[in-house]
Amino acid sequence: MQRKSELLLPAGSLLKMKTAVLYGADAVYAGTPDMSLRTQSKISLEDLQEGIDFIHKNGKKIYLTLNLFMHNRDVEKLPQFTKTLRELHPDGVLIADPGVFQYLKDNAPELNRFVSTQANICSAQAVKFWQQQGAKLCVLGREVTFEEMKEIREQCPEILLECFIHGAMCMSYSGRCLISNYLADRSANQGKCAHCCRWHYKLHLRLKDGSIKEIEVNEQNKDAFEFLLEEEFRPGEYYEIMEDEHGGYLLNSKDMCLLPRLKDILSIGMDSLKIEGRNKTEYYAGTVARAYRTAIDDYYANPNEWNYEKYMGDLNTLQNRGYCLGFHDGKLTNISQNYEYTRTLGDWLFAGSIIKWEGDEALFEIRNYINSGEFIDFLIPGSLNNIRLVFKEFQDAATGEITSKVSAGQGKTIRIRPQDWDLPIEQIKKLLPQYSLARKPANLNAGQDTMLARKKNEFITLCSK
Repeated sequence: MQRKSELLLPAGSLLKMKTAVLYGADAVYAGTPDMSLRTQSKISLEDLQEGIDFIHKNGKKIYLTLNLFMHNRDVEKLPQFTKTLRELHPDGVLIADPGVFQYLKDNAPELNRFVSTQANICSAQAVKFWQQQGAKLCVLGREVTFEEMKEIREQCPEILLECFIHGAMCMSYSGRCLISNYLADRSANQGKCAHCCRWHYKLHLRLKDGSIKEIEVNEQNKDAFEFLLEEEFRPGEYYEIMEDEHGGYLLNSKDMCLLPRLKDILSIGMDSLKIEGRNKTEYYAGTVARAYRTAIDDYYANPNEWNYEKYMGDLNTLQNRGYCLGFHDGKLTNISQNYEYTRTLGDWLFAGSIIKWEGDEALFEIRNYINSGEFIDFLIPGSLNNIRLVFKEFQDAATGEITSKVSAGQGKTIRIRPQDWDLPIEQIKKLLPQYSLARKPANLNAGQDTMLARKKNEFITLCSK
């Protein structure tokens, strides 16, 4: 019997947790600032308990993280961390530090111990080691190729295996980069990465007299020369350094998107497919969950007719750095890097979400500006279909004030009345329950539109090889 893969989504807040479940997650993973690498987590212990109750009520699973690499100052907190975990009753605990793993094994043996991506598991031998220590699941490193993943699955049939399929890429072994430590005194191993790989680095010259000068590239001289790097062990291989009006970004990886290779991963029976992005919005969580949920279900229903292109449209709406296949196919290519633009870019924006229904009126929290006459698309959970709505005016949910435009603010909410929809209100309420998301087109300039189209075409080219 084929092993069916679970879809695992990040839950950086209670709202993201509930949104991920609504849009198709089988399981979520979460952490709190004092227990994991996620120092920006917005989940309190009270939220976690509510979230765990919600997850289990809906027949889903939740995994909590205790995956920091501990210094002596952290070890004294372990008893309290462990006590908290035992009280919360998660379905698994993600761990990276062998000392933490052993402590939980000795002091909370009833907890399922999972080995985090921070442990950089890239071989069957490493999986077997952790299995012998009592691990129930191992998260494979992003650096594992599909051929290696296939071998690991074949050689380790009795343990649960998890792999990343979508999200940001790290320039080092996942989360083990020292650049942030060096430049910003913020340790990635302690969940405080400053993301220095996304920074803009500018080229300067040191003259013979010891002075340092900025190199000015202007309209008059920009075509007169190029800057090239040559690494000593690769003579004759020149790496071009480019800088334009956006800057120069030498270490800026594109985002991983393995949807075009999802059929490979499902065919070998990976147990859990992980989405990265705990600090991203609930719109990201819901959109990615919906696309992969539909793709996974369609594969199991009819693998021979499955085609990834059907599901890429939703993923392309998200703000991203351009997509790549990570290490799935083996050696990375130059297409996997985004040297010219560090910020994320997409042709749609998060418009807001239905935070609750009051009778037949939807309370819609605004997350972006919307003008009268502008349309937004509501994402129907469980389907790739959407419901389009054009606003003629906006009624403030708190004051009743009517305006011709609205902007996002702290909890800014409007009322959507039954007459605003083109479908019967009972049908709308069934299709768009609480936490349903909406998006609006982004207003891109010509340069951004061209860049976005080029990134999409690069990914299509990469996937066709």
